[in-house]
Amino acid sequence: MKMTVALLAGFFLLAFAEPLRAQTADDLKQVENYLNNIRTMEARFVQTASNGNTAEGRLYIAKPNKIRMEYAAPTSVLIVGDGDYIVYNDQDLDQVTHIDYDDIPASLILANDIKIDGQKIKVSDFYKDAGITTITLEYSKGDIGPITLVFGNNPFELKQWKIVDPQSVEVTVSLYDAVNDTAINADMFKFKKNSSNPLNYKKGKKK
Repeated sequence: MKMTVALLAGFFLLAFAEPLRAQTADDLKQVENYLNNIRTMEARFVQTASNGNTAEGRLYIAKPNKIRMEYAAPTSVLIVGDGDYIVYNDQDLDQVTHIDYDDIPASLILANDIKIDGQKIKVSDFYKDAGITTITLEYSKGDIGPITLVFGNNPFELKQWKIVDPQSVEVTVSLYDAVNDTAINADMFKFKKNSSNPLNYKKGKKK
């Protein structure tokens, strides 16, 4: 579960050379519009962590709240979110954990209507230059930690996200060859396992 929260539950944190005043209403609207206009996404990802762990695989997203992360060998992990809850399946340990969406910072990018209004979601850091836009977003309520999003500017598209897990491990997920708004089979977001009584079950909430 610790790994799950770090993954989703959360990219390359750049040193913020500009103060928060560098952001504008147009900058925030650009981020909102990009995230809200994505219907589906498929990409290759590479995950790195400050403790030295690395992994890679394929990412699938379908809004609202559906996600699948297939890890390539030697990492035997599958993450599937069907909109109600997220399943973390450690295949080596034959362990299944169900995670509440409300416990995961990266659930922000899966929602249908994201609004950075300084109330539910606020900006804690912002940086923009000719090549990238980096924004750190925090939830005003609950125990969810911040998430840092990195966008390429030409064209404007999500390149990375980064979170810090409860053990203070920084986890970065970088996206490559991303394709948006193509058809993804709905079965990709269904988890099937021939086992009853999964461990650590918690019913998730839809956004």
